[in-house]
Amino acid sequence: MKTLAPPAPESSDAARLAVLLLAGVVAALNIGKLPPALPALQQSFGMTLVQASFLVSVFQAAGMGFGLFGGVLADRFGARRVMSCGLGLLALASVAGALSADAGTLLAMRAIESAGFILTVLPGPALIRRVVPFGRLGVALGYWGSYMPTGMSLALVATPWLMAASGWQLAWWCSASAALATLALLRRVIAPDPPHGAEPVRVLALARDTLRAPGPWLLAACFGLYAGQFIAVFGFLPTAYQSAGIAPTTAGLLTAFGVAANMLGNIVSGLLLHRGATRTVVLAGASVVMGVATMIAFDVDFAFGWRYAAVLLFSAVGGLIPGTLFTTAPRFAPYAGAVSTTTGLMQQGSAIGQFISPPLVAAVASSAGGWHHTWWVTSAFALVNILVAVLIGRRDRRLVVR
Repeated sequence: MKTLAPPAPESSDAARLAVLLLAGVVAALNIGKLPPALPALQQSFGMTLVQASFLVSVFQAAGMGFGLFGGVLADRFGARRVMSCGLGLLALASVAGALSADAGTLLAMRAIESAGFILTVLPGPALIRRVVPFGRLGVALGYWGSYMPTGMSLALVATPWLMAASGWQLAWWCSASAALATLALLRRVIAPDPPHGAEPVRVLALARDTLRAPGPWLLAACFGLYAGQFIAVFGFLPTAYQSAGIAPTTAGLLTAFGVAANMLGNIVSGLLLHRGATRTVVLAGASVVMGVATMIAFDVDFAFGWRYAAVLLFSAVGGLIPGTLFTTAPRFAPYAGAVSTTTGLMQQGSAIGQFISPPLVAAVASSAGGWHHTWWVTSAFALVNILVAVLIGRRDRRLVVR
């Protein structure tokens, strides 16, 4: 029997995909809005740099707590419903954050924002599979992978201008408005979740089988070490630039361009693997470049042009790592039905890396009286990731081609 080609997507399919991509971008705005605002928040609430660093790292609280099980919620309660709850939480927490009278309240709201972020982005691939024809699913998921640098870049550019207009609170009000508007679009454009049941025993089995397999743990470790380096650089880059006398708007713009460069590596990673590059070469090579680049980026003995070029290189080449890991997840999952659970464990590893790294970098910067020694932390993460890349390569060679 002749197999029919998948139908071309209708305009409504494109509109649904656009709304889902918008949801991911809006969620990532809440990560990008903080770095340019850190100096103002330190001044407003009388925080030290180390105390302010927890505003960066606490955003990973939800990812650390239930990254593995986050995708299961969408299966149990419906992907559209869970994403709607996530956008609603982002809006409420941003409003409450804008109204915060003390640092403790703002910190608590950042933790709630982290839950909203996880609930918004984890159902994304499942909803994309629902609205995009199978033949175009790979391309659509590739676009989905760019939500993080896109949202972060937009926020990094916009936040300094919003702060100049009406203080850091305006950035929080705008992110809340964006979440509410996207929630309305999601409810209007995406069809309600189909009725279905869920078997708790099966859910527990997915988690158990994934945790017992070595491959997902290696991917989670690699993602965590990469993410720790990335947030350490871009979480504090606007602050470092402002301390060097660069205007906040310029610092935010430079940081945004650096984050946007990360999209290049995500795209190229698939091409490299397709042309025969091994996972060890791609992951270890990217880690070496990231480690060296941070040494230059925070070294005051280099001219600013060289330092900024190192930041761009760090981001662009570093993008090879998440692109490679997401491509590897289906291969390292214990079986085909556990790919989402494997990706959830990767997200958990990423969150842990992003939680641990900022306080370490802030502590080094504070004790050294500047940013010139912070590369010790990021280079150490890169060095360990080279070892993890070797282990991933060994695991890859042992697997039967699926």
